[in-house]
Amino acid sequence: MAKAWLQWSRWFLGAAAVGAGLLFAFVAVLDPFGMRVHAGQAPQPIMDINQRFMYPQLVRSGRFDAAVIGTSTMRLLDPQVLSRGLDARFVNLAMNAATPWEQTQMAQLFREHVRAPKRLIWGIDTTWCEADATDEAKRLTPRPVPAWLSREVGWSDWLKLLNLTNLEIAGRLMAYRLGWSRERIRGDGYEVFTPPEMTYDLARARGHIYAGHGGAVADLAPLSPPVAVAPGESAAWRFPALSWLEESIAAFPKTTQVMLVLPPAHLAAYPREGSAGWQRYARCKAEIAALGRHQGAMVVDYAHASPITSQDANYWDPLHFRLAIAARFGEELARIGKGGAPQADGAAAVMR
Repeated sequence: MAKAWLQWSRWFLGAAAVGAGLLFAFVAVLDPFGMRVHAGQAPQPIMDINQRFMYPQLVRSGRFDAAVIGTSTMRLLDPQVLSRGLDARFVNLAMNAATPWEQTQMAQLFREHVRAPKRLIWGIDTTWCEADATDEAKRLTPRPVPAWLSREVGWSDWLKLLNLTNLEIAGRLMAYRLGWSRERIRGDGYEVFTPPEMTYDLARARGHIYAGHGGAVADLAPLSPPVAVAPGESAAWRFPALSWLEESIAAFPKTTQVMLVLPPAHLAAYPREGSAGWQRYARCKAEIAALGRHQGAMVVDYAHASPITSQDANYWDPLHFRLAIAARFGEELARIGKGGAPQADGAAAVMR
């Protein structure tokens, strides 16, 4: 009996080892995250919706010399529009809910793998102005980028591939290779992630836009007079993440044309104009403008009351605008990047 049990255990362990080896080989051969991709090699089709895991291979491929970085507020910028307008090969590397730290890591990866980066368009959301933005707890989201995806991949990193998530993505890639599935995100990082325009409902959108006000349309008119802020309070305002931003920009070659963009969220996403919070944000924007001047970067500000940000019908929720606004956003940035003037409606302000 004992001999039979021992023999069965050996067979079981052997079968498990062979099964694990076959699964590992399946993932390693398909290489769904492009770990083998280097300059001159085509990246794998993007089959995962988590941009953090899929974008490093786009950078390492060497196909692009210009990039968009930021959060989901920058993801609807179409690289094809920017590439045509600014004579560069753009990739959109913006990631949902990307923290300032994650954005600097993506910028570093881009800088280290692109021999002569031409342009960088960096979306600067209000998260950059948070007093605790550099706290350790705020460096990563619950979906952090594994360190081994954002650097040169070594042989020991391959051992980390065998998990259920990687098997799922490898399976999706196999389905794509067999013609059974489409890539999840375009090969330059662009994806329309908002709902289909035909499903837009203004009442439902307003429920999302004004969720912080109980769903009811709020009065967003400027406070008059503005709230009085004590000198001691304003003197204590700090924006620690901006030092990360400046260090990151300074590390790029002087030939790289950098544009810092404060994207057009709905007014409900900002503190009410005239409030202490708005005055603090205005101070932060002034420091971003000064940072841009010091580093030779252009700063374009959409984060203020305008025909874009004050119209509920332009948004799905406080942060995400509709495709018509996205088209105008990309075309206008391309024009500004070439030295042209923004549209006369005041939605975009070039900060000097």
